[in-house]
Amino acid sequence: MSRFTQSTVTLALALAAVGCTDPVDKAAKARIFSPEDPPKVVASAQQSLPPEDVAENPKVARRILGMDAAEVTERIGPHRYQATVSYEWGGPNSANPVKLTETRTFRAGRGGVSGDFDGVLENSRDQGLEVMRVGGQVFAKNRYGPFRQRLRDRGMAERTRTELTGAIRDFDSLFQGRLKLTPEGTVSYEGRTAWKYAVSLGPAVDSGPAQKLPALFAPKNGGADETSKRRANFFAHRLPRSLDGEVLVDKDTSVVLKARLDGRIGVPSEKTPEAAELRMTLESTLSELGQDPRLQPPQDFLPDADKPQGIADALDHFGMPRSKPGDTTGTPAPGGEGAEQPDEDDGN
Repeated sequence: MSRFTQSTVTLALALAAVGCTDPVDKAAKARIFSPEDPPKVVASAQQSLPPEDVAENPKVARRILGMDAAEVTERIGPHRYQATVSYEWGGPNSANPVKLTETRTFRAGRGGVSGDFDGVLENSRDQGLEVMRVGGQVFAKNRYGPFRQRLRDRGMAERTRTELTGAIRDFDSLFQGRLKLTPEGTVSYEGRTAWKYAVSLGPAVDSGPAQKLPALFAPKNGGADETSKRRANFFAHRLPRSLDGEVLVDKDTSVVLKARLDGRIGVPSEKTPEAAELRMTLESTLSELGQDPRLQPPQDFLPDADKPQGIADALDHFGMPRSKPGDTTGTPAPGGEGAEQPDEDDGN
């Protein structure tokens, strides 16, 4: 070994020894090679939420009523969630109310936050969707369309799971956090002991000083359309008028097992051009507790696509010219009138 090589090795060993004794370096290595923290949902599921404290502790009540579906699965295991939410919007005379009913079904398999699930949302206007995650693969479809695989899901399945099972949370938010729970002892539900609470309309909640927010952007045409104005007025001036129902909370896991809510929200005539009232009802249940649904991916599904050809397929269907690379005038699409047309479902 040459003298230069020996000097290089000696210097490297010296630097390594210095680095190993540096406390800052040791702390950095400890952070880098430390065990990975569990997902936030897993940590939340380990938190104790005594159901008997719901009536006296608003924070515990909001925490239980707004529990995410992923945390519910971590706490109680496989289950089936079924909910029916109805909306009835009427004017001062309520002669022709506008009604909408949603049916939400969610099945959770084993595996907790990372496990399989299948969620279906349908409403009385023939709309709906279904999102399924099986073995880490995600598939989605609208109510009457075929499944399409979602390789670049980007959290869409998890967001749908949260929104689909958040009916109680949304109800509580719409009623400005005024769900008052009064204990009525314990009952048996699905072979489990549950705390029963009667629901009523509580006093207005003091949210503190209003947070200063940036001004809203105004549309270029000079103002919002009438529908947007009605929505904005409703959320700004809504006033809960009545609320009743019941909620069952599992004694061991603090998960809401069953809920029945019926409430009315009004908009005073002096706050908006026209008075209105919304009646909202909710029926939700958890069943098949601990029973794995053994979900399977759909047998038939469309592959993932960078850009679904919905618009291009529509142009081809009607024989309209489609611009080609290097073609400034546009050439007719191949297979004009009388040719076999592409499947409309390919654009889903």
